Amino acid sequence: MHAFNFLTLMNPRITPPVSKVHLVEGNAPENPLHLYLSGKFEEWQRWQQRRNFERSYVISLIHLPGTPRWLFVGAYLSGGAEVVGRGQYYYRLTEDTACSSMNGRLIITLNHNVEQRYLNAEHCANEMLVAEVMESPYSVGQFPGFKAVDISKAELDLLVRQSAESWKIPLSGVAGIYLVSDSQTGSLFVSSATGEGGIWRSWCDCAANGHGGNPELRRLLDNDGLGRANAFRYSLLEVADIRASGDDMLERERHWRKVLMSRDRGSAEDRPDAQQPVPSEEDMRVHRRVVVALKS
Repeated sequence: MHAFNFLTLMNPRITPPVSKVHLVEGNAPENPLHLYLSGKFEEWQRWQQRRNFERSYVISLIHLPGTPRWLFVGAYLSGGAEVVGRGQYYYRLTEDTACSSMNGRLIITLNHNVEQRYLNAEHCANEMLVAEVMESPYSVGQFPGFKAVDISKAELDLLVRQSAESWKIPLSGVAGIYLVSDSQTGSLFVSSATGEGGIWRSWCDCAANGHGGNPELRRLLDNDGLGRANAFRYSLLEVADIRASGDDMLERERHWRKVLMSRDRGSAEDRPDAQQPVPSEEDMRVHRRVVVALKS
């Protein structure tokens, strides 16, 4: 079935001659799927460098990486643009609620030459076919298991925002030691999570403030700004019983900091002046094995 025939069933006014198709790929300055899942896509789309949305309707599609498929994320009524500075246009876009039930669910195939990102719909309508209507909206992936966790700050933000149960339930039930990796510098920061809510609670704090209470990360973000946290990745080093004592977990935190020779000179106790042990040759061998494992 042609996608426009499908959309017309929900709103007869949405037809190719009055519609612009906005194709958004992952090579945009910001990951469009992350923007959509975090609720920021609509505002991001309003800002344009040209008069791209001069038709009545804008049909927004985000490419699903590694596939010929596009995710329908909304039909918008364009109310024109306001010129904001040189080469900046802010469009008054209003979501068409008649189609909103399909947002994040309708999958469309499109074989058109996608070098163009803004298409008059009549030029591609015949190639836009309904591939699938998913039962529930597109979301972040399922929890992969404790040993396979390795997520970016953007992914963590999405998981927390969606309160993704497949992640929340297992991570709320365990204490543990987790690693924050700085993809910009390669620095490693070790933190522990204990008490009610376990690792999930600590990671909710990380999503909110970037540091989750880690004093060294707090200092880094104080110096460089909260946006610096966008370079962070989060993984698990070990998990423990949710009833594990704070002292036990601090001891495990110190162990991992020593093994990884973490840049984090503080701890949950925030003692940056504490003398750091000189790593032995065995520590170095363990460190190399762990780093290789983390990268594999």
